[in-house]
Amino acid sequence: MSINTSAKRLIDEHVLPSLGSLRIADCSPSGAGRILDFGCGVPGGIQAGLLLARICMADLADIRVVPADRGLWEGPMLQVTTDDPTRACMAAQYAGWKVSQGKFFAMGSGPMRAKRGREEVLEHLGVHDSGDCAVGVLECDQIPSEEILAMVALECGVGVEQVTLCVAPTRSLAGVIQVVARSIETAMHKLHELGFDLRQVVSAHGTAPIPPMAKDFAEGIGRTNDAILYGGQVTLWVDASDEQIETIGARVPSLASKDFGKPFAKTFREYEYDFYKVDPGLFAPAMITLVNLRTGHSFRYGRLCPEILRESFGCSAG
Repeated sequence: MSINTSAKRLIDEHVLPSLGSLRIADCSPSGAGRILDFGCGVPGGIQAGLLLARICMADLADIRVVPADRGLWEGPMLQVTTDDPTRACMAAQYAGWKVSQGKFFAMGSGPMRAKRGREEVLEHLGVHDSGDCAVGVLECDQIPSEEILAMVALECGVGVEQVTLCVAPTRSLAGVIQVVARSIETAMHKLHELGFDLRQVVSAHGTAPIPPMAKDFAEGIGRTNDAILYGGQVTLWVDASDEQIETIGARVPSLASKDFGKPFAKTFREYEYDFYKVDPGLFAPAMITLVNLRTGHSFRYGRLCPEILRESFGCSAG
């Protein structure tokens, strides 16, 4: 099934019939596609966030809230499991589309990217979606205009009435959950950057703590990033040689970055709020385990940093 069709079916069956209870708003303009607000002008919530994350991954992953790892963080964790990690993460979830027009800007993710193409990772993997609709997730704090809908439709090669955009800021609860669901995606992208063939990744599991929401823009971005950089734990089952794993393994976790070691908000401010100044190697899980299906050997790299999480999350013990 087309990954856009899969995401749209999830919306049709589980979001639209329950907008009120999910605290999601339909902000669609008349006859011009669909816009769903998961957290800009509405409260949204945990269930909205779980659905948003599933939409972002084209419903190719099981995503759920699980009990806390008390040694890491006192709050609950987000768990993601998938048997189709390349399509779920790189064809859909990766935020590879900068959606901008005039003063509007949002990071675009979700399966609509596979309709548009024009990204190095999609071309490298030979990804293109044949569905007749486009479903995307926008990280921003404003509802996109009809012009944005039309632009997305044009770039994806579909009619505007076939576009669905799901919107949530990272400072909303749904937005937080959607971002923290990217533990596996960061590992997959890092492996791709290191030259590992992602088709060798058979299955994946990841967890990361759900941080408190922050009112400050930099703190909000910082907390969601820190959840993965210092608290993310990913296991990948791969069909590779031990030599392949040992060659790149230590370079995968965030620990390998020169910017590792302090809350992301501090790093972000030091670089004058310019993401492109941050070492790209930082965006990876704190710890990764690679399980080799050929040999039965497992390899673990990285380390968890609960002390940085507590500083980032503003946690004080009573």
